[in-house]
Amino acid sequence: MQIGVPKEIKDNEYRVAIIPPVVGVLAGAGHHVMIESGAGIGSGFSDEEYAAAGAEIVTEVKQLWDRAEMVVKVKEPVKEEYGYLKDGILLFTFLHLAGNRRLLDELLRSGGTAIAYETIETEDGQLPILAPMSEIAGRLSIQVGAFHLMKQNNGAGVLLGGVPGVEPGRVAIIGGGVVGLNAAKMAVGLGADVTVINRGHDRLRYFDDLFAGRVHTLHSNSHNIARTVTECDLLIGAVHLPGAKTEKLVTREMVANMKKGSVIVDVSIDQGGCVETMIQTSHSKPTYDIDGVIHYGVANMPGSVPHTSTVALANATFPYIMQIAELGFNKAVKSTPSLERGVNIRMGQVTHPMVAKSAKKECAPLRI
Repeated sequence: MQIGVPKEIKDNEYRVAIIPPVVGVLAGAGHHVMIESGAGIGSGFSDEEYAAAGAEIVTEVKQLWDRAEMVVKVKEPVKEEYGYLKDGILLFTFLHLAGNRRLLDELLRSGGTAIAYETIETEDGQLPILAPMSEIAGRLSIQVGAFHLMKQNNGAGVLLGGVPGVEPGRVAIIGGGVVGLNAAKMAVGLGADVTVINRGHDRLRYFDDLFAGRVHTLHSNSHNIARTVTECDLLIGAVHLPGAKTEKLVTREMVANMKKGSVIVDVSIDQGGCVETMIQTSHSKPTYDIDGVIHYGVANMPGSVPHTSTVALANATFPYIMQIAELGFNKAVKSTPSLERGVNIRMGQVTHPMVAKSAKKECAPLRI
C-alpha cells in the first residue's frame, strides 16, 4: 500500500503521525511510506532517520496526497488542505467532526473515506487511540491551569498546592473519564483540593477508592456544577461522548459567578466544549478573558509535548495502520469491529451515528 504522512500545519502542531520504527515495519512488509520533508522534526525525528527506516522523503506535499492510497495524519485537515481531499483516498486521523461542520462538508464533497481516531471503540467501550492523547491532555490541563493562575498571567495568584498555614487551591473537574482521571492525578499530586463531578455512580466510587478519599466526588447536576464552579480556582472540562457534540454543562451565568482570576481549561473543546463561553483557541493565542475568568480552549493540547505524544500516538495507531495496509480497507473493517466504528465518512455519506446526529444528517450503512 502507498501510505502518505504529511507535515502537520495546524497552529503550533509539532506531532507527526508515524515514527521511524513504524516505517521500518511497514517497509519490511512491502509497503511504501512517503514522509513529507520535515514532518518529524518537531517531534525529534529527522528526515535521515525516516529514510534509513525505508521511507521516501517527499518535498512536494500535493504529490504525496496524489500518490497516497492512505494518508495518515495527527490532526484534522485544515482549510489549506481541503483541496487535497479526493475520491478514492483513505484518511486516517483525528477528525472531531461534531465540532467542525466545514470539514464534514468537505469530506462529504470529496467522496473519500475518513476514519477518525477518536471514534475507534472496542466492544467494552474503550477508545484505544484517543486514550493516550486524553491521558496527556488531562495531565497538561493542570499544568497549564496552574501556569495561568499565576498573577503575571492575569490569574488570581493562587498556588494549587498551597503551603503550611494556607489552604490549597480548589480544582473542579467535570467528567470522570480518561481526561478527568489524569487531571485528578496531577491535581492531587500537587496537593490541590480536588472535586470530580460525573454522571455515573460506579465511576465516582472508583475515584473514591483510587484516591482513598483525597478527591471529593459529586453527581453531575446543574446544582452541584453551579456550586462547585463558583467555589473553584481552576475548572477542567473533561466531558466526552464518542463522536457527539459536547453538552454545555457550564452556563454563561455560572461563569459570571466564578472568582475573578480563576481559570477554565476546557479539554472537550475539540467536540464543541462543555462551557458555554468557551471558543477554540490556539497555542499561539491560548487564552481570553470573560467576566474576569481566564478561558483556555486549545484543541490540540498534546501538540505542546510532541515527542511524548507522537510516540504514544504511534504506539496506538500502528496495529490499525498495519491491518489496513495488509488487508485493505474492506477486509480490515470487516475483521475488526473497533475499526468499523471508527469510520465516519464513506463515499459521500456519514456512517457514524453520533456524528450524523450532531450534523443532523441521516446515518448511512457502511458500504464495504
